[in-house]
Amino acid sequence: MPDLVLVGSSVTWRLKEQCFSLPRVRNLALAGGSPVTSLEILAKRRSLPKIVLIETNVLTRAPDAALIKRFSGGAGAETQLLRPIRTAIAAYETWNHPAPDPAQLRAEQDRLLSQPPGTFDNKVYLDRAVEQMNAEDPTASSRANVVRMRQLIDDLQWRGVRVFLIHVPFAPEIEDSRFVWTTKEIVHDAFPDRGLWLPLNPPRDELRWDDGVHLDERSALIVSNFIEQAIVDRR
Repeated sequence: MPDLVLVGSSVTWRLKEQCFSLPRVRNLALAGGSPVTSLEILAKRRSLPKIVLIETNVLTRAPDAALIKRFSGGAGAETQLLRPIRTAIAAYETWNHPAPDPAQLRAEQDRLLSQPPGTFDNKVYLDRAVEQMNAEDPTASSRANVVRMRQLIDDLQWRGVRVFLIHVPFAPEIEDSRFVWTTKEIVHDAFPDRGLWLPLNPPRDELRWDDGVHLDERSALIVSNFIEQAIVDRR
């Protein structure tokens, strides 16, 4: 069982496991999915991670009942959880391409961080995302998900897990959208305890997004580093 598990949507899926220097990290975020799906799976485990980070950016998707059933209970499901559950291809790649040497990986990450922020022009994708996020009302689905999240968080905490909520930075235009402001209001009303939140304050001028929503590779590494530092500070 990993020490640290991340759950969320495609926003957190970009924070790859190799971005973290902490050992025994597993990213169970699901592209196009809900953090509640992975939380439900974790809550059904006999053994649990020490820390769970829950992304709160996107809470409009319903939990995936089929996936929860597939990875809940039985020795086979326990073993499968130790592999990436995002796709079968990910498991295949892990089997055929062993993890790089830690020193080489660190050198590559240092090289990436030494570069200036990306210059990709994402305006077309950003404008489209802003339009969609101003049109969508996340109220009903987000409220339903935070109710279940509260129940699962209480259960995990009672069993000794440290749980933290995170908001992964969006582009400023996205942060100002109706979708984001409404979601933030719902989540903070449901979880007012500041001790439950892991503050992330990376330098915004260093971050870039492919579409205003999903961090590029360099930015994901920066945010992952800030997550690690925030966890160390809480310890």
